[in-house]
Amino acid sequence: MPSFSAYDGTRLAYHVAGDGPPVVCLPGGPADSAYLADLGGLSAHRQVIRLDLRGTGRSAAPRDTASCRCDRLVDDVQALREHLGLDRVDLLAHCAGANLAVLCASRHPDSVGRLALITPSVRAVGLTITGDLRLRTARLRRGEPWFPEAFAALEAIVAGEATPDRWQAVAPFSHGRWDAAAQACQAAQDERTDPELVAAFGAEGAFAPAATRAALARFPRPVLLLAGEVDPGAPPGTTAEFADLFPAAELVVQSGAGHYPWLDDADRFVAAVAAFLGPADVPGQPT
Repeated sequence: MPSFSAYDGTRLAYHVAGDGPPVVCLPGGPADSAYLADLGGLSAHRQVIRLDLRGTGRSAAPRDTASCRCDRLVDDVQALREHLGLDRVDLLAHCAGANLAVLCASRHPDSVGRLALITPSVRAVGLTITGDLRLRTARLRRGEPWFPEAFAALEAIVAGEATPDRWQAVAPFSHGRWDAAAQACQAAQDERTDPELVAAFGAEGAFAPAATRAALARFPRPVLLLAGEVDPGAPPGTTAEFADLFPAAELVVQSGAGHYPWLDDADRFVAAVAAFLGPADVPGQPT
């Protein structure tokens, strides 16, 4: 398993699939990046490099959990880029990983090439997803057999009455199809997620939305934001607002997709992302 040393000596692992120009992929959670796999076959078009964030997957746990705060992980991404011998790297990020990706782009714009944000979290840029919008998006699934129980749980969560059982009950909304494969994916995600790391990732001081938004307004390279049509976690309307923060952003809404669009329709997902990434235009290929 390839690995490299972060600034504090923590050993971080990454996974490589495919050939060609690299794209570094940042997982959500933070959780083991294994759930990304090769993103539905994206590795047929680009070399997919998945980073296991510190404390997850094959990466070592740091001596200080506070180093897992999102803004502090920017240095880990920079260390990976340098380890790969790249002057500039394309980034693809899913869910909470989008927070890390936009902090990389805002702090080190010259080292980031194309930026693909997949069903992104919006914490780093301070956007608000209203409960009403989540419920309206969820109602698109009202024909599903599991809908009544899941929707009642979502209504309670939106009303501030969240419980572990209710969070479990709303899991079907994250997937375009609540079949055996989706249930296995969800179970694996739940098992790989460490609440302590999640808390550290978003701890006080992790985000400065006004400064980040100002920096992104000057980000000079192309950006893709891909939303799932039926995803209440990152609704298309909010993702469109996110796209408006960049000078050169493209919004794609994948029909019928939830929070994991490469699982819901791999061909459609890969076609959109590969077309956006295209051949790498980043100087400094690995040496």
